[in-house]
Amino acid sequence: MSLKAQITEDMKTAMRAKDSARLGTIRLLQAAMKQKEVDERIELDDAAIIAIVDKLIKQRKDSISAFEAANRTDLADVEKAEMEVLKVYLPERMGEAEITAAVQAIVAELGASGPGDMGKVMGAVKAKLAGKADMGLVSAAVKAALTK
Repeated sequence: MSLKAQITEDMKTAMRAKDSARLGTIRLLQAAMKQKEVDERIELDDAAIIAIVDKLIKQRKDSISAFEAANRTDLADVEKAEMEVLKVYLPERMGEAEITAAVQAIVAELGASGPGDMGKVMGAVKAKLAGKADMGLVSAAVKAALTK
């Protein structure tokens, strides 16, 4: 079953269960997917959907930190709940050790030597690890590998 079909089925299940919080988050995801399809006149595949989910989760993380800084734990809790619903649609993420090993292999493969090569390395890493790893951790691993 494709990820798009899975999301539609989950929406139907949430409707039947009258789970309004989950339903709202899934509808938000579907709206973002539809927007991308209409804007670019394409049919989304699983990789594109994962990229959208990643973007929505990053937005939630930013909102949570802003709400917590303003002592609005009620709003931060709503964002955390939405983030948990969205995380279901991501594939299993790589651990820090796996990310570090993959980054070091790519750095060696490209022959990158210093911070000036970060753009080249990040381009290759994004192509290889997109959807499989948290890009914040990947960026930190690339910086660490290039500053040695």
